[in-house]
Amino acid sequence: MRFDLLTIFPEFFAGPLHHGIIRRAREQGIIEIAVHDLRSFTFDRHHVVDDRPFGGGDGMVLKPEPVFRAVETLLAEDAMAVDADTQTAPDKKRTAVVLLSAQGRLFGQAEAGRLARECRRMIFICGRYEGVDERVAEHLATDEISIGDYVLTGGELPAAVIIDAVTRLLPGALGSETSAVHDSFAAGVLDCPHYTRPAEFRGMRVPEVLVGGHHAEVARWRRREALRKTLRRRPELLESAPLTDEERRWLAELAANFESENE
Repeated sequence: MRFDLLTIFPEFFAGPLHHGIIRRAREQGIIEIAVHDLRSFTFDRHHVVDDRPFGGGDGMVLKPEPVFRAVETLLAEDAMAVDADTQTAPDKKRTAVVLLSAQGRLFGQAEAGRLARECRRMIFICGRYEGVDERVAEHLATDEISIGDYVLTGGELPAAVIIDAVTRLLPGALGSETSAVHDSFAAGVLDCPHYTRPAEFRGMRVPEVLVGGHHAEVARWRRREALRKTLRRRPELLESAPLTDEERRWLAELAANFESENE
């Protein structure tokens, strides 16, 4: 997977993409990351990338010309590339041009999984100021994504978040191939509680089931506790989570217990 980042602050990515899983995935050749200064795709003397909005209003808007030029340059490079094994050009349909925007579709684990499965390259347009000229969203971007219902000063943080979420789903990126399967949201609910040594800390003990060595009971406990945590913190997730009849009975019991606790 290749990630291209278009930004007016390329130095921003000097830190977030050089640690942990991302660093290891880069070293192993699982992912490739290239950061591009949007100003280098301007032709004027002052490398201007923004202008005032038509109709008036506060702030500045990123101009369409440098954004289109940057993306089209990267796509042209893609078209000229030839796979060393198959001697064929890469499939353009597997390249996503992602505009990071507060108006975009909300990013979640399902979307991360889709991008990891379907894409071999992602080009991120990191907006700034009051936003990006709407023609970029309408005629250039294949995806417009938001990481939450709040406003950030730019698209750099969201880009780093999406790269992290997608990378950990790529084959070989994690030390354990099952780690991503058990993450929160992977099965439609939050993750279960986790404990480590010591078994007792300041009078707080690890649940006995986890130290008993009965793997089937541990699995049942983890699933039940994942449902308990989801019911308490993110109950809306349960509306679409794939649940067995037994798990639905557990939820009914847990819900009844919560009601009695709050009376």
